[in-house]
Amino acid sequence: MNTISWQDFEKVELRAGTVLAAEPFPEARKPAYKLKVDFGPEIGIKQSSVQITVHYRAEELVGRQVLGVVNFPPKRIGPFMSECLICGFYREDGSVMLAVPEQPVPNGAKLG
Repeated sequence: MNTISWQDFEKVELRAGTVLAAEPFPEARKPAYKLKVDFGPEIGIKQSSVQITVHYRAEELVGRQVLGVVNFPPKRIGPFMSECLICGFYREDGSVMLAVPEQPVPNGAKLG
């Protein structure tokens, strides 16, 4: 495992946001959803492609808080531009479980 400095970690903008919309992303190579997430007034609404279809249905994601990296450059995924990375944990079977705040926090709250 590579180590990083505290200054490196401080560069990563890990923020809480609330899912406003979730829809299937049939053009993706692996099953995925397209999310719109509200990261608060400072950051705004960002969209992301997420491969979390094993454990989550699109309609149950709306209104949930998630954790995302909001300062990566946008990444084109097929016809879709992903603007942030929604965080999750890989399970042994390769599926992903979302990393989420235990209690509600303000949209845009920074993980520190």
